[in-house]
Amino acid sequence: MVTSEQKDLVKATVPVLRENGVALTDYFYKRMLKNNPQLKETFNMGHQRSGAQAKALAGAVLAYAENIDDPSVLAPVVELICHKHVSLNIQAPDYDIVGENLLHSISEVLNISMEDKLIAAWASAYQQLADLFIATEKSLYAQQEKTPGSWLGWRDFVVARKEKENSEITSFYLMPKDGKALPTYKPGQYITVRVMVPALGIKQPRQYSLSDSPGGEYLRISVKREDSRAENQDPGYVSSTLHNVIAEGDTLEVSAPTGNFFLVNPDRDNVLISAGIGLTPMIAMLNQLITDNAQPDNGALSQEVKTLPSGAIAESKKQISFIHAARSPQVHAMRREIQQLAEHHSNLHLYVAYESVSEGDVRGKDYQTLGRLDLSDVPAHLLPKQADYYLCGPVPFMQHQHAALLALGIPQENIHSEAFGTGGVSL
Repeated sequence: MVTSEQKDLVKATVPVLRENGVALTDYFYKRMLKNNPQLKETFNMGHQRSGAQAKALAGAVLAYAENIDDPSVLAPVVELICHKHVSLNIQAPDYDIVGENLLHSISEVLNISMEDKLIAAWASAYQQLADLFIATEKSLYAQQEKTPGSWLGWRDFVVARKEKENSEITSFYLMPKDGKALPTYKPGQYITVRVMVPALGIKQPRQYSLSDSPGGEYLRISVKREDSRAENQDPGYVSSTLHNVIAEGDTLEVSAPTGNFFLVNPDRDNVLISAGIGLTPMIAMLNQLITDNAQPDNGALSQEVKTLPSGAIAESKKQISFIHAARSPQVHAMRREIQQLAEHHSNLHLYVAYESVSEGDVRGKDYQTLGRLDLSDVPAHLLPKQADYYLCGPVPFMQHQHAALLALGIPQENIHSEAFGTGGVSL
């Protein structure tokens, strides 16, 4: 229990956290990973390298200090983080390691004794937060245990197929090595893949959205190769390993599907708005919506390839708007797959924005906008007021589109989002 005096002490550190929070959390990570090197296979070393993990944790610590009087306002963030933790198989004893190193880091960075009242205050505050995380994650693990086909921890999967979608993105079709069933996950959720990274000599986990709807014999992820785009910036550890090292027939460690960004209601109009690799969870949602609300006249869709024979037309039911922004057609993943679905399902409407196009690309046919996506240019009938809206892409894209939807009168409660890109959710 955090006393009133301890809450005041924690709140008194807010100015320090605003000014020096990243320095504190950077020190904390270095200290913890030096003392507990086994955790290097749990934490994203790419984000450690870039400093994104320290920045994310600094923001989380500051938010907690600012809201220590009523931590319940952080509930949506706590839920998001807990799903991430479960996907990494984080357990209650890990919180003891984090807590010990965090308190020592505060002591050492601020140059105060471990016997200082401030350390005791932060110890109580941290334990309160840790107890909340542990309880929430226990519930999520229990859900996995009772879900048919699901599992706890890591499960071996074989790369049954690698399919190059474009110059940057490759899809991986993963089948369980034990040959047993797969769970029925929620379209939009993700898995964690853990692979040995030769450049580091250790295993590294990464979370990837499932890019197909459930019900098949495989789990599909579509991975963008993160190349070096700036001086002194190295390629992504895991994406490069998956693209360049992992071959068909190789084995990967995979966690069970989880995540709190998923298709809420297929029985109403849905608008899917994405940018770049952010379209991967949208493809899963789209395929599920097609299956649920737009059955073709000639029968059920194939799970392996969701396309229809020439001439098959779907019954128009709930409207689906698929709005996507990409740098160019060349890096627009699964472009033909989406176009084929639209050709056969009259309730699916596409709107594409490219920053650049090639000779031969026809406006109105291959794309609708040349330049950045601006929702004010999108026809009103593609943005129904009472639809559910899903956003996924880089953080600046997300912020811009969210503000645009609110300006168009879309209710806040109808907007669901998942941010892609660098950064990290902290333990």
